[in-house]
Amino acid sequence: MHVNNLGTFPSGDPAELVGLTEADQARLGLMTTWGRDMAGYAIVQSTRPQTIAYALTDSPVGQLAWIVEKFKEWTDPSASLPEDAVDRDLILTDVSVYWLTGTAGSAARIYYEDARTWGQAKPRSSVPTGVAVFPNDITVRPLAERDHNVVHWAEFNRGGHFAAMEAPDLLVGDVREFFRRLR
Repeated sequence: MHVNNLGTFPSGDPAELVGLTEADQARLGLMTTWGRDMAGYAIVQSTRPQTIAYALTDSPVGQLAWIVEKFKEWTDPSASLPEDAVDRDLILTDVSVYWLTGTAGSAARIYYEDARTWGQAKPRSSVPTGVAVFPNDITVRPLAERDHNVVHWAEFNRGGHFAAMEAPDLLVGDVREFFRRLR
């Protein structure tokens, strides 16, 4: 599998954080900031998916604000505004898909279902994994390698969480490079 923004978190064992690179230390710091200042959406979706579903399905402005806030927080940090990182029409298309299909609830439900295992140890995956790391990513390499069979790691200096919209050339190139090695 090939992913970006691979969610791997410290287990609480201080030994796994010894010897982190400067980049991984920065990502760990961003993970802390994210947990403190930017995780509200995940908490609401993981505990009250039906409530947020009705709120977002009932209000196109609410749906727009909910999603654009994520674009603001998660896109390339060098972009002042979300539309500086992702074309405004693409952002509006993304929001429109949620709105027109009424899928805010199913999107939130994924968090609700996944939250039942948050903080629990999971077996290490043996699946060959490629990881693309973009700015504002919180993926810490030793933690990713603890949980996954990481055989490919690439770091990029532009893009963000929405890499497919922000830096499709980098993402597609990395996906091709990863899978080319597995043929």
